[in-house]
This record gives sequence, C-alpha cells and structure tokens, in this order.
Amino acid sequence: MAKTTDDVSTKLQHPRRSLGNRHRSQAEKFLSLTESDPQNLKWAEQSARQAVLHDFTNPENWRILVQVKLKSGDEHGIRAVLNELFTILGRNPETLAQLDDVNMNQSGYPILEASLMADPLDPDEWWASTSQSDVTLEDFIERVKNLDLTDQRANVLFSRRLERVRDSGMEKQYLELSRIILAQRPSNHEAWAELGRMHERRGEFEQAWMCYDQAQTHFPDIQVRDRFRDRMEAKMDGRTSRPWKEPEVTRRVDFLSRMQQLATPNVENIPTTVNESDEVSSNPLEEIHLLLAEERLSEAFFLARRMAAEGVEGAINLVESIRKDIHD
Repeated sequence: MAKTTDDVSTKLQHPRRSLGNRHRSQAEKFLSLTESDPQNLKWAEQSARQAVLHDFTNPENWRILVQVKLKSGDEHGIRAVLNELFTILGRNPETLAQLDDVNMNQSGYPILEASLMADPLDPDEWWASTSQSDVTLEDFIERVKNLDLTDQRANVLFSRRLERVRDSGMEKQYLELSRIILAQRPSNHEAWAELGRMHERRGEFEQAWMCYDQAQTHFPDIQVRDRFRDRMEAKMDGRTSRPWKEPEVTRRVDFLSRMQQLATPNVENIPTTVNESDEVSSNPLEEIHLLLAEERLSEAFFLARRMAAEGVEGAINLVESIRKDIHD
C-alpha cells in the first residue's frame, strides 16, 4: 500500500464507533468556530483525522475530514483522503491518478459522495444494494479472490461484507473467501472468530478450534478458544464431562500449510526466496527469515506457527515477534 501523509492505516485495529463519534463531534464544533478563530481549523483537522482513525466505517467521519480539508484549501490533503478511502474499498490506488488534472477543491467532495454511494462502508447498506442483483453479487465474489486486502481496514470491511454473504445462505462461498482474506491479514481476529463459529455450527469441531486458536493468538483477551473448549467438554448430555482433545499436530500442520499457500502471491510476482543452486541451509528457521526479509509477513507467520506446532526450536519466539510486526 502506498504511504500517505496521514498514515492512519498503520495505527488502526478494529473500528470503535463511540470514539469516532466523539472526535467527529469535536471536529464539527471546531470547524464551526473557524470564522472567529482560524486556529480552530487546526484542531478541527486533528479531531477529524482521529474520527476516521477510530472508525473508518462511518461515512460521516470521512465527510467531516474532507470538509476540513476544503476549508483549509488543502487540495493535496483531499487527494490523500480519497486515496485512503479507495484503498479501504479495495480499489486500485492508481484509479486516483486518472484524476490528476481534476481540481480537488472543486470536485473532491462530489467524488467522495459518489464513492460512498456506489460502495457503502456500512455492510448492511452494501448488502441491500449488492443483493439486488445476482450478477453484482457474483462479480463481488470473483473480485474478492483477486483483491489486495493486506490493509487492515480493507480486510475488516470485506470480512464483514462476507458475513452478509454467509447469512444469505452462501456458506460455501463464505468459507472459501474468508480463508483468502485471512491469509492476507491473519491478525483479523474478528474474522477468525466468525469463521470458527461457522465451523462449529456445521459440526466441524477441529476446524472450529483451529480458527478460534488463530483468533485468540492475535487477541488473547477474547478467549474464544478457551470458551469453545468449555463448550465441548460440557457436551455430555448432563453426564460427567471429559477433556477436549486438541486436533492432532498433523491436522494443525496441514491447516497452517494451506493458509501459508493461500498467503503466497503468484510466483511470477514475487522474488524467489531460495536459489536452486544454493545449498539447503541447516537452519530450519532460515526460510522464515528469508520471508521476513522480503516483508512477506503473513507467509512467515503461518510458516512459523507450523514449525512451532512441529516442535522446531525457536519457532515459537518467531511467532510472537511476527505477530507483533503484523499488528504494528
């Protein structure tokens, strides 16, 4: 993802609507006071940026940020905001390059409104629009397979859209696409937990455990894996419970290997980690370090977890290190 002046994408985890609303209200207040004191414009922008940072799913937060940029005549800033929005919506950032000759002080806000109307940030509004046409829905399903959703916000947005696809009865498509999304951004604990619930409802308990395990690894506070274990141990029709056995190592290794494969881009688009003429390293962790050197964090994470499951010495420490890098 191209770096922007605001650089909000590196800081966000998951939307927090109450904080977004609070900062937007402050931005609106400061913006209304700019005539009496121009210094308030700076505070308005700071609050508006915080509103988007804390909740990118509320279109009102984007509107107030662009309004502040318009008030300050910051054409470059408007372009940067639209670029951020296009990234979240899964659009090619180069699309904005087609607007190089457009005066953003005049057209930036209409472009924002058109984008929000065509591709709503609210998943329910998006579904109400998309589900009206089978062709549009099929186009979305095919599009997700090829999108770059490594941006945390884009990953969260599209995983929530997939929940609406699932709720419509398209479970097969949901299961396939959720894995594709999570392979690109394994820190999306919300999507892992939802996928685990889907497998649990289907009676696919080993798959459910492995998804819950991923969710709790990235966000220990939610404890979905532990609660799942409690539910499984209580499934004895009122009789004495029995311990829940985690999936065998071979099953977990297979799961993590498949996730690593999904996280691997097309071979022709990436550098080769190992030269065929080179001798194979005696260090089993070398492949992880090569992936990290190429900034292929998702692949490195799943490989490290796989090696940790296999008992490779030092792998568990790399898992934690990579997990922190993914969250940063």
